[in-house]
Amino acid sequence: MSKSVEVLLIEDNSGDVLLIRQALADEPYPITLRVARDGEQARKMLASREFGPDIVILDLSIPKRSGLSLLEQVQPDVPVVVFTSSTSPQDRQCSFELGVTEFIHKPTDLRAYSRTVTQMVRNWVPLKEILASTNS
Repeated sequence: MSKSVEVLLIEDNSGDVLLIRQALADEPYPITLRVARDGEQARKMLASREFGPDIVILDLSIPKRSGLSLLEQVQPDVPVVVFTSSTSPQDRQCSFELGVTEFIHKPTDLRAYSRTVTQMVRNWVPLKEILASTNS
């Protein structure tokens, strides 16, 4: 059985969820995308033993519990990439202080958006192990 890359996307904007799903659909390895639509749902998913993501993609502006508030409570032991429309230096600084791996401003250009999404997964997920398991 081949292993897929497990991505937890914490995003409440349906358009962004669709764009990210489409960008990752073209990758040459299997990807399982799970979506949390708010900070409380994300907290529960991260606390669950049933799901262990390889990477967390986090929007800061989410309902019920902001992305920063979520990071204050939960420190995932996998890369966390903040993918946000925020350009606030305070958000960026706070994110890194709370342990995020990367802070990326969402591009407005569709092609750049897609490239950015695939690049963040390629940068932070140990794909060599994934590809080895899909070829065996």
